[in-house]
Amino acid sequence: MDVLANGMVPGQDPRWIMPLLLLALVAAEAGLGALRGRPAYDLGESLATAVIMLGQRLLALLTAPLVLGLFFLAARGRPLGAIDMGPAGLALLFVGVEFCYYWHHRAMHRFRLLWATHGVHHSSTRLNLLAAFRLGWGGQLTGGFLFYLPLVLIGFPPLAVLAMLAANLFYQIFLHMSWMPRLGPLEGVLNTPRHHHVHHAANAICLDRNFGGVTILFDRLFGTFQAVPDEPLRYGVAAGTPTRNPFRVALGGWIDLGRRLLAARSLKGGLDALFGRP
Repeated sequence: MDVLANGMVPGQDPRWIMPLLLLALVAAEAGLGALRGRPAYDLGESLATAVIMLGQRLLALLTAPLVLGLFFLAARGRPLGAIDMGPAGLALLFVGVEFCYYWHHRAMHRFRLLWATHGVHHSSTRLNLLAAFRLGWGGQLTGGFLFYLPLVLIGFPPLAVLAMLAANLFYQIFLHMSWMPRLGPLEGVLNTPRHHHVHHAANAICLDRNFGGVTILFDRLFGTFQAVPDEPLRYGVAAGTPTRNPFRVALGGWIDLGRRLLAARSLKGGLDALFGRP
């Protein structure tokens, strides 16, 4: 209604530019897939992703004040002064966010509490641009933001940290496209669609590999890099049956976690339910 009241249509409102661009890219990807005889999208799976995306965005908005509050609280209690956000500061922040994201992403594959939401992102059996938005519900409540608090404590402004993380995640949208172009020497430094297809693949050789955001450097440094293997890639969660029911996808990890906690008969059992391997 506010668009109509301002005399503007979606195409004239700058807030619509990015969603319309992404929709155009999704349509182009779907069209090219059809022309090649390799459909990039499954209608039922895509509709499920749309429902999951809406639920995730709503919960993210509801929990955003908690994350922002803790970030600003950490900024008030940091022992050192603020870091200047000039070119050098921005470069350091980029590396810092990339480093923290690597370990956060790796932890999401290591601990069941974090996998309860991250597993949703791996549930799609087709990798495409829309799959980038298949994100779990309530991820902020599992404490993932704690991986980035050290950046605030050493002096980076909270909003700068969040903005750099948002830019990192935005870059990753295009890593999910169904097409895997070869990018030559850039693949030695950057995270590319080829590297990210490996990350999403359920093949045994691909599990828990290529955790980087914008770059692939920390994977190479810490031994988690895997090139595209000489075998067809399969997508989806390695254990479990694919489903197009968005609520089963979004809540399945939480239900499994709850069952394990209820079945635990000791503190050790409860900790294993939360922090054991998925």
